[in-house]
Amino acid sequence: MQDLAHIEPLARDLPQTRRGHERCVALLDSATELFLQRGFEAVSLDDIVNHAGGSKASIYKYFGNKDGLFKAICDYRRSLFFKDICLPFTIDQDTDFRSYLILNLVNFHKHIALPENAAFMRLVLEQTGRNPEIARHIHEQGPKHVQCSIAETLAQAHEYGLLFCEKPLFSAQFYFGILRNLEWRVLMGISIDENDQETNDYISYCVDRFLDGHQKR
Repeated sequence: MQDLAHIEPLARDLPQTRRGHERCVALLDSATELFLQRGFEAVSLDDIVNHAGGSKASIYKYFGNKDGLFKAICDYRRSLFFKDICLPFTIDQDTDFRSYLILNLVNFHKHIALPENAAFMRLVLEQTGRNPEIARHIHEQGPKHVQCSIAETLAQAHEYGLLFCEKPLFSAQFYFGILRNLEWRVLMGISIDENDQETNDYISYCVDRFLDGHQKR
């Protein structure tokens, strides 16, 4: 069973019992499976309840409606996706900051390359085109959130003299741009020809150039 802490911010009326938490997770997992199999529009709340068990009343209580359920799924999957990316990092003069930056991108790439994650990202793109409010929510909780997390780490590294970074948010956006081509290839279903070592070599090279560009002139 998934860590219940991942459910904490997702439901409007969070159940107080472990059984209630498990019911929330079952609804999220079942809805995700059905959305990926059939598409968002083709799946009804009845379909989700029949697959997960329980009642539509639980969906309305915990998530409000179908769009609320989809936003909760996005938040839930984001919390799992990023749990080993952009981890809190204690910075001091002995910090191996290069390895930290490389590891974040390597883990990020491994996650987006997983077939289920790639399929879900395509589903997200489809739904954000349909609903601007969902688009804003997902951007705030996903890309913007992780960029701000790295920006805070870059600002700390700047204070400790590990690099020169006057505009950490700009630099965080630049940093994640290293994976943009790989990310788009995954989203478009283009096969990744590189093996893990070649991808790691590419990421290491780009991080070195990133650090070169953040030296005080």
